[in-house]
Amino acid sequence: MSLIENLKPKFLSNGDNRDACTCATRHLFNFSRIWNIAVFHTLVVALVPLISMTCIHYKMTKDAVESEVYNNTILLVNNTWRAVSRFYDERKNGLELVANDYTYEDLINPNKLANILINIKKSHEAFIDLGVINSSGIQVNYAGPYTLIDKDYSNQESFKKAVEYGFYISDLILGFRDIPHVVFLMRCAKTDGSFFVLRAALDIQPIDEMLDEVDIRGSGDVFLVNNKGVLQTSSRYHGDIFDEVSRTFFDKVSQSLSEYSVEIQVLDCKKQDGETIVVGYGNIPDTPFILMTVQQKAELMDRLHKTRVRVFLFLAVSSTLIILVILGMSTYLVNKIYIADNARVRSLHKAEYSNRLASIGRLAAGVAHEINNPLAIINEKAGLIKDMFTYKDMYSKDKKLIDLVDSIISSVERCGTITKRLLGFARHMEPSIQTINLREVIEEVLSFLEKEAEYRSFTIDLDIPDDIPEIESDRGKVQQIFLNLINNSFAAMQDGGRLSIVVRSKDKDYVSATVTDNGCGISDTDMKHIFEPFFSTKLKKGGTGLGLSITCDLVQEIGAKINLQSVVGCGTSFRIDFSINLDRERK
Repeated sequence: MSLIENLKPKFLSNGDNRDACTCATRHLFNFSRIWNIAVFHTLVVALVPLISMTCIHYKMTKDAVESEVYNNTILLVNNTWRAVSRFYDERKNGLELVANDYTYEDLINPNKLANILINIKKSHEAFIDLGVINSSGIQVNYAGPYTLIDKDYSNQESFKKAVEYGFYISDLILGFRDIPHVVFLMRCAKTDGSFFVLRAALDIQPIDEMLDEVDIRGSGDVFLVNNKGVLQTSSRYHGDIFDEVSRTFFDKVSQSLSEYSVEIQVLDCKKQDGETIVVGYGNIPDTPFILMTVQQKAELMDRLHKTRVRVFLFLAVSSTLIILVILGMSTYLVNKIYIADNARVRSLHKAEYSNRLASIGRLAAGVAHEINNPLAIINEKAGLIKDMFTYKDMYSKDKKLIDLVDSIISSVERCGTITKRLLGFARHMEPSIQTINLREVIEEVLSFLEKEAEYRSFTIDLDIPDDIPEIESDRGKVQQIFLNLINNSFAAMQDGGRLSIVVRSKDKDYVSATVTDNGCGISDTDMKHIFEPFFSTKLKKGGTGLGLSITCDLVQEIGAKINLQSVVGCGTSFRIDFSINLDRERK
């Protein structure tokens, strides 16, 4: 039997039992409603907590993973931020050391300035050149690979900022040399109270190399931008130096980050293609630079995606198992109730059927008894008339008159025989165990049906050997079994059909009786339900669906067995195996 058949309630195909119940209690026998309520409430009680806990667990796991992603991003940005800040602080301190250790006169000496550049390059890489600019903005001394003596910086913003604030680090610029570099400018005091500006150009390659070595996952990127979103270092996915990064996330960064804030921050942004990225950022102190890391959130949350697949797979499998178990248990329990209710209804109908048969039997006995009295009178009077006619010469030779009287006496005897059969049948309906001759029982049953058989031209074949042993059983129940089976065969056959009743001794313990007809037959599908109460293949012809069900119960009650064989269009055969001797318990 398939899983679906096990889970499918029987009452869905057979219908609810609503017989033998009043309108007030009809809802108690609506098994579809009982099953639906049982399944629904049990599923709610079982699945709601499971789904709720799964969703809560997933939400907590997601929050924990997101928190870990943000913390790791903050840690990554913070470590990189410290390295970049240290790099620029060390160069600033080196430039301050030169400004403090040397006078203006020393610095305007070309040889000394060249030696200072050589020494500072040894301790701090990335320095390209050194220059001394007077208070008018003219570079009066220069040490480096380019020819920049007497260059005028008075109109450059970097020179003005250095004069105003004392120290200034510029954005990435090309300058007079047309090569990307960063400029450090420091205002220094002269002995006469005036000032000059010490200027140093730094290469960006060491910073690029430092950022390239940052261990960032997947397609992540790390770079420096200025406060206008222009790249100050090269980027893997967002362009080259002097390119603007996407305004999609930089606008959010610039809004949340104040100019002098040194706090590391993280935020989520959606790109134009709908992909979510995690941006970590922070200001590099005393510089116009912002350190930024950009990572795909899907890559950072890949562990969550694997967890989600496992969690929801577990939920799906668990829910499926719970649903199957609940459906199976609910179906099993409601089927048991349904079967018990079927037995209850079958018992009620059987009791009603038995009561009706008993009433019919009592009525038949009363009618037969009442008819016997006038029949006896008619018989005596007819006999007296015949005697009177016989002794009088004028009537004794009237053959026609004598034949009429004989016909009346013959009819009275026939009616007497019928009433005696009725009385005998009614007496046998009372339950009692006795020795039974199957031939007598079968012939007695057939005597009640012989007129219908004659009217419909049925041929009835009896094959009962004389040496068939008698059996111990309830005569009334055996009569009812054969009456039901023969009636069923009559209903299945067309006029002119043939009915065969064969009795054989199987062994020393059993006698089998087979009732075979050449009627319409029973299909394989109907044979599975033929002994169920209220199942009938002739409902349109007035069948109640109780005959064979009650027959099956009667067979079991007397300790016999019933078997059925049928072929559609050929006929049906019922075989009953009677026990010759009933056990003591049944007695």
